[in-house]
Amino acid sequence: MSYLPDLTIEDILFEQKIISSDQLAAVKLEHINTGRPVEAILLEKEFVSQQQLIETKARLIGVPYVDIANQAISPEVLAYVPEQVAKRDMLIPFAYEVKTGTLSVAMADPLDLQVIEFIEKKSRAKIIPFLADREKIRLAIAERYSQSLSSDVTEALKEVPEEEKIKSQEEESLEKIDPQAGISKIVSRLLEFAVKARASDVHMEPLEDKTRVRYRIDGILHEKLILPRQFHESLVSRVKILSGMKIDEKRLPQDGRFNYKFENDDVDLRVSTLPTAFGEKVVMRLLKKSGGVPTLSELGLRGPALKNLEISMLKPHGIIIVCGPTGSGKTTTLYSVLTKINSTKVNIITIEDPIEYQIAGINQVQVNAQAGLTFASGLRSFLRQ
Repeated sequence: MSYLPDLTIEDILFEQKIISSDQLAAVKLEHINTGRPVEAILLEKEFVSQQQLIETKARLIGVPYVDIANQAISPEVLAYVPEQVAKRDMLIPFAYEVKTGTLSVAMADPLDLQVIEFIEKKSRAKIIPFLADREKIRLAIAERYSQSLSSDVTEALKEVPEEEKIKSQEEESLEKIDPQAGISKIVSRLLEFAVKARASDVHMEPLEDKTRVRYRIDGILHEKLILPRQFHESLVSRVKILSGMKIDEKRLPQDGRFNYKFENDDVDLRVSTLPTAFGEKVVMRLLKKSGGVPTLSELGLRGPALKNLEISMLKPHGIIIVCGPTGSGKTTTLYSVLTKINSTKVNIITIEDPIEYQIAGINQVQVNAQAGLTFASGLRSFLRQ
């Protein structure tokens, strides 16, 4: 791939007939008048997609492009670059050629010669840099380095005392569990990986001879870890203690919640346990508090769909039904609508089970069936309010 020093990215897009002459002129004029980067103007005006822009940029700087999201990467290849280095320099190795000793690396900045030189010394391989989308690289790092989850958990399992591996839930207590014990480290590692991989759920499922840990990422469950069956009781007890549940009650379903902080992320976890044939299954739903409630446009609503919803939600009467499978974004969509119409002039009351996001200025009511506060009784009270 040859370097094109005399051409700009907008010129190449025009040559490839991705943008028209009018669009080219408009972009250049706004760039001259405002001084804003051409790439930002192209994306803002939706003249090109992010994919088209990156592929064209690769041609401009003379490096190959790779869609890292569609690359199968083996653990052996990932071992050439430590996860910390990959995250720091926003890159990920995806292929190694034994015959030539070359390592192909997807990079957000493939022209950073210092980073390339560092990776060559670290891996003892000749580096072939590829340009890739920064966000896709970030997601790939979180997902593809998942084998480190297994290695970290394996190390933590070695720290679990023998008596903790076999004791029953009835013998557990908050005082007896050491915060530095291996079981606590395992739970922390499972949650840390969930945050990094942007998972919406973590499933800890007891099977006949093992415990399976699965993560729901982009709506799809991925099996990431298999644990020895004898650790399941201790793991469940640890999660129950964090969630404020009864650790000696394993015949009935329970619900709880707790907060977890990792780096700059503040996450609320909604926890549910369910008795199954082989033990209690635990599902933890992750709700990021630090990110805030997204806008409707950030959720992907565009054009007529967005306009119809905005018209409907401003009407003083009627009902909007939001439906879909688990993890599809029903609750987040409703919170986005509430945030949009929230003002001091409107009385907004919600009844929820549970309250997932707390929004300033909105009266949010938590269902409490034991006290007689159900959805039905709550709605009757709303009419009097």
